[in-house]
Amino acid sequence: MSFLAPFFLLGGLAVALPVVFHLVRRTTREQTLFSSLMFLQPSPPRLTRKSRLEHLLLLLLRCLALALLAVGFARPFLKQSVPPDDHRGVARRIVVLVDTSASMRREGLWAAARGQAEAALRQAGPADQVELLAFDRGVTPLFSFDEWKTTPAGDRVAQAVGRLAATSPGWSSTQLGHALVRAAEDLAGPDDAGQPGPREILLISDLQEGSRLEALQAYEWPKGIQLRVDPVKASKTSNAGLQLVTGSDDADRDAGPVTRVRVVNAPGSKREQFQVGWTRPDAPEIIGATVEVYVPPGQSRIVSVPAPTHAPGLSKIMLRGDDDPFDDSVFVVPTEAARTSILYLGDDDATDTHQPLFFLRRALPATRRQAIQVTARISSSTLPANDVDSADLFVITDPLTDAGADAVRKRILVGKTALFAPKSSASATTLARLLGLPSLAMGETKPEKYAMLAEIDFRHPLFAPFADPRFSDFTKIHFWRHRQLDAAAVPGARILAKFDSGSPAVLEVPAGKGRVMVLTSGWQPEDSQLALSSKFVPLLYSLIELGGDGAAPATQATVGDRVPLAAMSGALTLRMPDGTSVTLPSGATDFTTTAGPGIYSVASATGSAPRRFAVNLDPAETRTAPLSEDDLARLGVPVTHAAQPDAVRSSEKKLVLQSLEAESRQKIWRSLLIAALAVLAAESALAGWTARRTMPTEGTPA
Repeated sequence: MSFLAPFFLLGGLAVALPVVFHLVRRTTREQTLFSSLMFLQPSPPRLTRKSRLEHLLLLLLRCLALALLAVGFARPFLKQSVPPDDHRGVARRIVVLVDTSASMRREGLWAAARGQAEAALRQAGPADQVELLAFDRGVTPLFSFDEWKTTPAGDRVAQAVGRLAATSPGWSSTQLGHALVRAAEDLAGPDDAGQPGPREILLISDLQEGSRLEALQAYEWPKGIQLRVDPVKASKTSNAGLQLVTGSDDADRDAGPVTRVRVVNAPGSKREQFQVGWTRPDAPEIIGATVEVYVPPGQSRIVSVPAPTHAPGLSKIMLRGDDDPFDDSVFVVPTEAARTSILYLGDDDATDTHQPLFFLRRALPATRRQAIQVTARISSSTLPANDVDSADLFVITDPLTDAGADAVRKRILVGKTALFAPKSSASATTLARLLGLPSLAMGETKPEKYAMLAEIDFRHPLFAPFADPRFSDFTKIHFWRHRQLDAAAVPGARILAKFDSGSPAVLEVPAGKGRVMVLTSGWQPEDSQLALSSKFVPLLYSLIELGGDGAAPATQATVGDRVPLAAMSGALTLRMPDGTSVTLPSGATDFTTTAGPGIYSVASATGSAPRRFAVNLDPAETRTAPLSEDDLARLGVPVTHAAQPDAVRSSEKKLVLQSLEAESRQKIWRSLLIAALAVLAAESALAGWTARRTMPTEGTPA
């Protein structure tokens, strides 16, 4: 017999009360008439016999009533055997998903994750199918379903555990959404057809707040697949991280640049005071001034860290005062200025304030991030080959010689951009030669007052920066004269803007891999007010970006990012942060093996200057606070916990449910309460009969 509320059995201790009451002797009730006792001292009667139990049947009835009540309140039932598990002997399909992202490098996490994964693998039965996956930014199969099937049953666990032991956390971000989608797809694949057993994903991770779940937003979770979360917890709750914000252009050019970093402190952290400073990659000591920063738990602060002038070439900033050092450093390479070469072909005097060249040079000043060089050449002269080959953008305002037009056209065909803004219709022959046409007609038009731009294609990248209604008003720019050009006579021409008369104002004509942008009116004051408007400079920068040469070489990247190398030619040699070198094949356009943070250097066999770039940890990995499981539930993922083995938890749950059902069906407590009432009734009758026997009869002296 079992009990649902066994603590009520402690009420059986009340059985001792009737025994105690029966052992207590009452003072005799017999009285004898006597004379005045005022001169005598009271003296209690002396008992000559030891206390002994009397009325044993009455005592037993009272004890039995209390015992029946205690057992009844404990809700007894007759225990039945637990039916065998429905899934016993049925093949289960399990994907063990182990987190190997950078946040798992914290103290104690990886050892705990390995232990939990090994325990899950050893609990697999002979009929189960198990797949072991490691994930960070991508998913790495350690032991697939196919390998599990083809490996002998006695060797499966040992091989899977061995591959897990050879794995360790890297430096990549946590793409949890992609990993869950991959695991669900493996479980819902064609090999799962006809499998009656349960399907589940066992996630072993620190489940940190920086985990990315975007891949689950557009994914419909398959039915019948359960996610079981087995989280691991770091031994230290305090963690602060360092993130690179940007380099400041506000500093004086002659002074060292100022780098801004963000210090992030985790919620629940026990530390608030930190120090930030520059160090060398091979030395932990801070060089120069130390910046003190106070960051309360759960908050962040941005601080400026000036580079020391007596130690140039530093490339690493360190955070001091933190418990977990995995995210306490950032690597910095000064941003290189984007260099753009513009070849201006016209007969202008650079000092003439009425010519296009004067306004072009003043609209494109050199900055820390962009260096634009405008080289002017007389259009009617022979063009130097070096100028043509090194130009990223051509600006043509006057007629070119046939040889000059052919040289420019060759560069356009391989991907360069030319801006053709003729001062007169005499340049029609040059435009035709640039486009590969036999001839092209162009006329002059001078409106009665002025012309305005009426139709603009804001979807094109040239005008996309002005798509916002606050910046899309071009009506204040007046055009005094323009060239008349029939767009239908130019194959492939796309009209980007028109005048209010319907005449084309801006055209784009593709030529090979490049393009020719045609402005039928110039920006000099003789043609329009364009050079004096606020739209002129953004239009020029849009044109430079449209040519694809306005971006500076990347100097900052995140672990796992592709670093473009298109600007470098020949065989490339890349030097890793640990000192090893990797030779890239000729023609390589990017580098993808950014496995860890540090400074990378790539050099070309042609002898050009080496290019350096810094690789840092993903800022999301610094957010080590636990992720709310409600975020997964809102994305349609059914989540359970793995605090104990699933089979044991299921068996215990079934046992509790069966016990409740058996007790509710048997209702033994009801019979016990009825028996207790019957015993109490018998006890009352017996007690009354016993009391009547001991009372003095009538006529007896009281």
